[in-house]
This record gives sequence, structure tokens and C-alpha cells, in this order.
Amino acid sequence: MLYHFLYPLVEYHSIFNVFRYVTFRTAGAIMTSLLLSLVLGPYIIARLRALHVGQQIREDVPGTHMGKAGTPTMGGLMILTAVTVSTVLWGNLTNRFIWLTLGGTLAMGAVGFCDDYLKLRRQSSKGLAPRYKFTWQILLGLAIGFYLYLVPVDGFTTRLSIPFVKWWVPDMGWAYALLVMLVIVGCSNAVNLTDGLDGLATGPMIMASAAYTVLAYVAGHAAIARYLQVIAVRESSELTVFGGAVVGACLGFLWFNAYPAQIFMGDTGSLGLGTALALMAILTKHELLLVMIGGVFVIETVSVLLQVFSYKTTGRRIFRMAPIHHHYELNGLAEPKIFVRFWIISFLLALISLTTLKLR
Repeated sequence: MLYHFLYPLVEYHSIFNVFRYVTFRTAGAIMTSLLLSLVLGPYIIARLRALHVGQQIREDVPGTHMGKAGTPTMGGLMILTAVTVSTVLWGNLTNRFIWLTLGGTLAMGAVGFCDDYLKLRRQSSKGLAPRYKFTWQILLGLAIGFYLYLVPVDGFTTRLSIPFVKWWVPDMGWAYALLVMLVIVGCSNAVNLTDGLDGLATGPMIMASAAYTVLAYVAGHAAIARYLQVIAVRESSELTVFGGAVVGACLGFLWFNAYPAQIFMGDTGSLGLGTALALMAILTKHELLLVMIGGVFVIETVSVLLQVFSYKTTGRRIFRMAPIHHHYELNGLAEPKIFVRFWIISFLLALISLTTLKLR
């Protein structure tokens, strides 16, 4: 919005030329979403407490979690509000990627909101039935996938970029829509599974979003993309603004979500943020790199899949409890030590992922 109102004033004064640069607007988006989260936080926490919007604790979690019952949830409303406002304020609103990422993030956030609302209404840890949740996730993923297939940005839209393999960029055609759906469903649920300790999902989300913010800038800058030999995606530079808004909002949320948490993001936040991360990976043509950048989310998801597979086939459990962060809890590791170590791993994975740009 500021881009459209203030950049045209450059003919009157050169200072307004700064609104042309995506780096300046990204910094503005980070600061705006961070400040919005910090300002909205106390008000939202107070309102949720007044409405008795408290976390419902499942019976199959470590006993230490029982003390967290009643902590305000649906903190994703704070995150999504900050992301939306700062993106609209600093982004180029004629860019389709801005609306695609915002729309997809808010749509999945709405699915998460329904899940959180049903949990609160029923006073139970069971919200939206899994079949309904997956149905909406699949429909949203397919809708975005087929949109990209039918209205491609360029000739690379439906091609798959494979790290370290520059000479082969296969065109998936209509099957690319299925890949988009799998990435969105997988990533949104992976972030949701990780959100089990104070700050555990928020920290890795900051690292992963920051990494994709850099990748969005690289993919949107033709000269840099050519130098690093990655796919240059027309219009993707504006995703830098969106990524910055996500980073700022998560930083602000972490202020209140850090141990001991004053608020939880709930499915409203985890599903929305997971979709935001997936869309940044898809639109910057770094879908497969998401496995490394979001490595912590992958580890958590794989631990659940292995646990279920092992128990159903052999009757034995691999971990004392899944996701894996509960396994470490039951082994006596303090909660702060678990999530800080996961943050460190996430930071290293994001850093390694970015260094592979030059290696490629």
C-alpha cells in the first residue's frame, strides 16, 4: 500500500525512491509485524483469558504438560494479523504472489481456527475430525496447484528444481498440482506436530522463513539467480516482503510464547504458518530444499510415522512417546534444553541450505 501511495511521489522528492527497493520494504515489513505482535500480544492474551479460551491438554502427553492447561491458545490470530497487515502495508499489491501466499495462509489458518474453536467448545483436545481437516487441506493444495498449472508465471512454473542437479529440470505438467498439494499438506501438518513445547515450533519457523526470505530475493533478482545458477522466477522478489512479515510476526509472538509460555499459537497459527512456508518454497522453486530447511519439522513428522508403523506392524514402540520431543521429555531432559537444541539444529540446517546455493 505504501509502495503505491508513496513511490509515485519520487517525482517531487528523491527520498521516496527507497520504496522502490524490495530490501527496504522487507525491513519495513519485519519491523511492522514485530511491533504489531508486541503491541497486540498483551491485549489478545487478556481477551482470550477473559473469554476462557484455554489450551485443552491431551491425556497422552507427559504429566508436566498438565500445568499448562488453561493457557490462552489461538495465538495464531496475533501472528496472522501481523503478517497480513505488514504485507499489505509494504508489499506491491499488483503482484499475484502476494495475494496467493496471503490467501493460502489465511485459508489454512481458518481451517486451524475451526479446529481450535471446536476443541474449546467441546472442552476437549479433539477438534475438527481428521478426515475433514485433511479434506480441506487437500482441496486448498489442489486449488493452488492447478492455479499455478493453468495460469503459469513463466515456462518454469511447473518444472521441478533439483538441488545439485542443474542440467535436469523436469516439467511435471499437471502432476505439479499434486506436488503442490503434498508440499502444503505435509508442511502444514509438520509444523502442527512440532508445536508441542513452548517456543518449539516458533524458533525453527523463524529460521526457515528467514532462509526462504533470502531465497525469494535471490530467485527474484535475475542477475543473482543467473550467477548462482538457480531458476529466476519473475515476480518472486515480492515474496521477500511476505517472508519478512512472517519472520517479524514470529519474533514478536516468541516474546510471549517463550518458556514459560503466556500463549500458544494453536492450530490457527501452526497450520497457517506451515502453509506460508510451503508456499514460499513452491513459488521460489525450492520445493525439495524444504526437506533440509524445515529439517526439524521433518524429523518430528518422521518420528510419528515411524512410531505408528512400528507399533502397527510389530506391536513395539521405537520412542517412549512421539513426536520425538516428548521422547526426550520422558527421558528427563528439561523443556528449555529440548527446544533450544532444536533451535540450534534448525539454524544450522538453514545456514547449510543457503550455502548450497554456491555449491550448486
